[in-house]
Amino acid sequence: MKQVKISSAEAGQRLDKFLVKYLSKAPRNFIYKMLRKKNITLNNKKATGGEKIIAGDEIKLFLAEETIIKFSENSMPSPSVLPQAMRKTKEIDIVYEDEHVLFVNKPAGMLSQKAKKDDVSLVEYIGEYLMQHGEIRTGVRAGICNRLDRNTSGLVVAGKTIAGLQQMNELFKARTLDKFYLCIVSGLMEKEAVVDGYLLKDEKRNQVTILQESTLKEVTLKEAMLRKSTDIKAKPICTRYRPLSFARTNKGVYTLLEVKLITGRSHQIRAHLSAIGYPLIGDLKYGGKSIGGVKYQLLHAYRVVLPLLEGELAHLSKKTVIAKPSQEFEKVRKELGLNYGDVEFERT
Repeated sequence: MKQVKISSAEAGQRLDKFLVKYLSKAPRNFIYKMLRKKNITLNNKKATGGEKIIAGDEIKLFLAEETIIKFSENSMPSPSVLPQAMRKTKEIDIVYEDEHVLFVNKPAGMLSQKAKKDDVSLVEYIGEYLMQHGEIRTGVRAGICNRLDRNTSGLVVAGKTIAGLQQMNELFKARTLDKFYLCIVSGLMEKEAVVDGYLLKDEKRNQVTILQESTLKEVTLKEAMLRKSTDIKAKPICTRYRPLSFARTNKGVYTLLEVKLITGRSHQIRAHLSAIGYPLIGDLKYGGKSIGGVKYQLLHAYRVVLPLLEGELAHLSKKTVIAKPSQEFEKVRKELGLNYGDVEFERT
């Protein structure tokens, strides 16, 4: 018999989901059979698997030790989730951390999560970080709550506990938190504005097109005919931008913007600003030009403002978390003579 006591990090999930992770090699029907036969109990009582577990709950597995080892040999994390060389060359920048969540300043060039099996993404770096600090528990996997393009830098939020992951995921899904970005664009933008449109994504090319309402039906029908598909839909988008400073140089005129996403679509800021005539510096995909050798978009998710919260994350109510831009961003900004205006960088 083995006894497992639920920690706060493991709380908040269904019993059967915990058991599927704990006995990762066991067939699901085996787990449910053991529950029916009371070979697995919750707090000394028969359980169905649908119960939500809380910190302090006690699970007993009346199984042979050999059976537990056989079915759980891969459930614990390996000594490292990263290649040795990578662990030595890169550390993640933790902007804020508590019992439930992590705010990480992701560098440009790093995937938020795997696209292919052999990829090493921010998720793996977070897993390595938690493992080194003894915070990975059975049945809990580090998970991120928002994603940034590979070459967009800035704040990514991860859940360390089930409660942290669930609540932060809900905030992003419901858009009840505010997300602000910094970017450098070609052209002079002097006034704050809110721009609307529609975004149509080409999955094969991983590129989007911004449409105006007047041409929406015509273009989507044309695209559908070309692809022999009738299910192509453009999604409404809304972007707010605020100029912080602009500069005239012998290379042209450039503006440093603070951008707030009202909606959050793939490539929204990059494509939307390009569509209205102001492509991001370095964003070759959407018409931007390279400065200082930078050939990716100078876009940084620098600020997240949380709403009023309850429950386990109540301590984060109205909190602002800020991440400083990368060295590459700073190099180009200084070269162009741009300043941040009223934006301040303090980790809170």
